[in-house]
Amino acid sequence: MLAVAFCLRYHPFDMAAVHIRDVPEEVLDALKRRAARHERSLQRELRQLLCTIAAEEPSRQPLPPISLKLSTAHPASGWSREEIYGDAGR
Repeated sequence: MLAVAFCLRYHPFDMAAVHIRDVPEEVLDALKRRAARHERSLQRELRQLLCTIAAEEPSRQPLPPISLKLSTAHPASGWSREEIYGDAGR
């Protein structure tokens, strides 16, 4: 929450500008409606959204477990690493 408050306290002239091109018209219209619902200008609504997203914690969900399978070949199979991988034993 501190990052959001810090971001919103900056004077607009002290911040870098972000220009986004090729925004679909329906997305822009939806953002304008959202800004109107929150009684904000489009610029202020976008700044609020960006500050909120930037302050979010990254997901802490654990990665799914990895399933490993070990395969072995009979020593007398005659296949070499180079024949299997073609990498000259790197």
